[in-house]
Amino acid sequence: MRSLANIDKIKEFMRLFGRSGRTESRVYFTGGATAVLFGWRDSTVDVDIKFIPDSDELFRAIPAIKERLMLNVELASPPDFIPTVPGWETRSQFIEREGNVSFYHYDIYSQALSKLERAHAQDLDDVKSMIELGLIEREKLSDLFSQIEAQLHRYPAINPATFARSVQNILSER
Repeated sequence: MRSLANIDKIKEFMRLFGRSGRTESRVYFTGGATAVLFGWRDSTVDVDIKFIPDSDELFRAIPAIKERLMLNVELASPPDFIPTVPGWETRSQFIEREGNVSFYHYDIYSQALSKLERAHAQDLDDVKSMIELGLIEREKLSDLFSQIEAQLHRYPAINPATFARSVQNILSER
């Protein structure tokens, strides 16, 4: 059985994964890994990542690192669940570099919108933490939702009205 990922395990994952890349790559953390690294959660069930460019050497490294650290690693990022939010790359925050791999937090606004679409209790708490920590601004979140709203039909699992209501609810909270 794999254990929860705390900050030490995530940092060790970064070290080992960074050593695995022979070419320049970017790795984006999402979800619980971002929450742990920012400090509003102590641990997460899995480490969600996206890396660019696709690299066989990095794909091949994941199973050994998972086993060594007894860690769940998933290939997941916001565009797997919601339309790509314009400007996500420029808003992705640099964490550190290990070897040829640069690690980033996937755009916090994209993460927040993805969490609001899913709207599980933990996801809503995460978005509230993002707001409380000043990582996202309500007005900008609203604007970015407006920019992807016309594309929601491309994601059949999304109920646009429910998603819009979830965004509006978090925007109206004080």
